[in-house]
Amino acid sequence: MGTASIVSVLSMLLATTAPAERRVDVADDAALRRAIEGARPGTRIVVAAGRYAGGIAARGLVGTAAAPIVIEAADPRNKPVIQGGAAGLHLSGCAHVVLRNLIVRGQSANGINIDDGGAGDAPAHHVTLEGIEVADVGPRGNRDGIKLSGVDDLVLRGCTVTDWAGQGIDMVGCHRALIEECTFRNKDGLGPTSGVQAKGGSSQVTVRRCTFVNAGQRAINIGGSTGLPYFRPRGAKYEAREVTVEGCRFVGSLSPIAFVGVDGATVRYNTIVRPEKWVVRILQETAEPGFVACRNGVFERNLIIYRRASVREVVNVGRGTEPATFRFRANLWYCEDQPAQSRPPLPAPEEGGVYGIDPKVALGPAGIPQSPATPAAKGYGAEGLGRE
Repeated sequence: MGTASIVSVLSMLLATTAPAERRVDVADDAALRRAIEGARPGTRIVVAAGRYAGGIAARGLVGTAAAPIVIEAADPRNKPVIQGGAAGLHLSGCAHVVLRNLIVRGQSANGINIDDGGAGDAPAHHVTLEGIEVADVGPRGNRDGIKLSGVDDLVLRGCTVTDWAGQGIDMVGCHRALIEECTFRNKDGLGPTSGVQAKGGSSQVTVRRCTFVNAGQRAINIGGSTGLPYFRPRGAKYEAREVTVEGCRFVGSLSPIAFVGVDGATVRYNTIVRPEKWVVRILQETAEPGFVACRNGVFERNLIIYRRASVREVVNVGRGTEPATFRFRANLWYCEDQPAQSRPPLPAPEEGGVYGIDPKVALGPAGIPQSPATPAAKGYGAEGLGRE
């Protein structure tokens, strides 16, 4: 058989074995639920603009790498709205699923909930959320914008979460996750909230080029406090490890960054403006036998603008931690109300820090920090990521 014939036969085999895309257009509640229930590898559910009732749930929604299941807006400029319900959309035991350009709002529990169905050792996996908007979840208690439990190989890109009562994105036992170019903006008075939280044995999590404006008491909670039965993997002795926060912009929050029960995490090239009480917290909230003390954090090349009138303690260190294992390197610190006192006391000596130079960072119309106007500051903070 000649080469051309072999190629032709292989093409025919691939055509007959690869699932064909199956487009399903929906424009009402019943059609949306039927489409999700009948989805199989290669199904693309295209949702017309309009309002759909929350409380949508599906178990075992499984696509493949070559043929994922996609649920997306027909028109990204006029996104459909999933309104109300305890959870707007709840997927259990899913794999190779894409949610794109949907609005989810007004839920009483969680906006979007994706989990492993409680299996623990069989995670949901390969889940992508793009252009998702979640808003008005709560109004009180541990109510999350996006709740993720036991999900691996996860991407959230270009999403916006506003006005939630618990965490904007809450990860419990999630691994190999990327949260990129997302925005978190919360109201005052919604309780002890976080913008992003990774705990319960979470690892290999990257939060990159995101924006946090008054995003809760801890804008990013690297770690946390998790009941032992909920850890994934079971028996993990850390809340989080191998977490990277880079290129992000923070305004407000009691503490933009918290390391809590962490066994190694890096916070680098972030711009932090006017935290309300602390810049960084190093805490231990899980004290089970054999559990690691919070340790091995890296804080480097960040640009921090703070006020002594608000921030009396720059780094808050709790009991049961190992602050001497943290490394502070080449950060730019500027104290607006006492520039001569810009150099903060730190729990470990800083290598190559810069103190007292006004970076001249303005806040844009949406309250988002802009690039520093001072040339000497351009290699620090979010502006510096990618310039190294």
